[in-house]
Amino acid sequence: CNIESRDPAQVIAGNERVILPRLSDSVFFWETDRKQPLAERQDKLKTIVFQNKLGSVFDKSARVARLAAVIVAEIGGDKKLAERAALLAKCDLVTEMVGEFPDLQGIMGRYYARLDGEHDEVSEALDEQYLPRFSGDALPQTKTGQAVSLAEKIDTLVGLFGIGQPPTGVKDPFALRRAALGVLRIVIENKLDIDLALLLQQAQQGFDDLLSEDDVTKQVKTYFFDRLRGYALDQGFKADEFESVLAVQPTKPLDFMKRLDAVAEFRQLEQAEALAAGNKRIGNILRKNDAEGEVGAIDDSLLNEPAEQALASKLKTVSDEVKPLMAQADYAGVLRTLADMRESVDGFFDQVMVMADDLAVRHNRLALLNQTRALFVGVADISYLQE
Repeated sequence: CNIESRDPAQVIAGNERVILPRLSDSVFFWETDRKQPLAERQDKLKTIVFQNKLGSVFDKSARVARLAAVIVAEIGGDKKLAERAALLAKCDLVTEMVGEFPDLQGIMGRYYARLDGEHDEVSEALDEQYLPRFSGDALPQTKTGQAVSLAEKIDTLVGLFGIGQPPTGVKDPFALRRAALGVLRIVIENKLDIDLALLLQQAQQGFDDLLSEDDVTKQVKTYFFDRLRGYALDQGFKADEFESVLAVQPTKPLDFMKRLDAVAEFRQLEQAEALAAGNKRIGNILRKNDAEGEVGAIDDSLLNEPAEQALASKLKTVSDEVKPLMAQADYAGVLRTLADMRESVDGFFDQVMVMADDLAVRHNRLALLNQTRALFVGVADISYLQE
């Protein structure tokens, strides 16, 4: 259809009648806001309720500042800048401009902070705290912004779970799903070596006695790893690969993804299928004999069969090769090295009866299997891998 106007001047005049008052209002809001620096607005945050059981936005800002200081120490930023940014982060909520145009929260904070003479990283962080705003959005790039954004989101998650208000299938008023995925993306895609479990404990301490749930950190950690599962599957990893890493419970998301990469690479090796089956068999034997996790010493004098001697010898060699690789978190290198154990593991099961009548021999063989399994689960439990 033809929508070209016959009278463009009239269209322009009509648009101006709508837009000019809004622009005039904006100038007024700007000039009014500039009369008071952001830092002087902090007390007004006491009048804004964050959540009835969790206090005001002022209270939340104090918690976020405390947690941001912990995070920035882990990622190599400046503690004072992180604390300052966290305390100023919500001050633009009580400006005239954001009151009229809520979508400008963070953006106005950045402009006002810059004009107030705040450090560049502080002003950037006031906007970056909200990143990522949606799936695929940009991530905070400054260390201060990363620390404040992570602290803000983790505080919200721990607080809401802590008062028994996790998201449900239909209700997520505080956008906790987006917050959790945002935390994971910031940590993984910015390659931040952060222990999520420790941060959750730190966040919980910030609430003093406000939280009613006993196992809040466990609940939130489980929620994070449910979100991480979706993230990993979207990246093309298989569900059984994810489960194999989850089974050994790493608490650093970046480390988790490194292990996942290693498992996916290991899966392509010709030895992978046999070793996955072998590890499953080892796990079943150890569970049936209540010997799982009991990594006792191996008594070489009790190794009677050539196949168990071969496995013990291979175990020692491979253990020595794996230690420096584990120290460097070279998980792919570890699993490639462990792939050399396939022949020894297969030979052991083909030729050795684990449940020997002699109890000393039996326990020695269980110790041998336990040490073999312990090497693999240093990276992931590959017994989860399906054919």
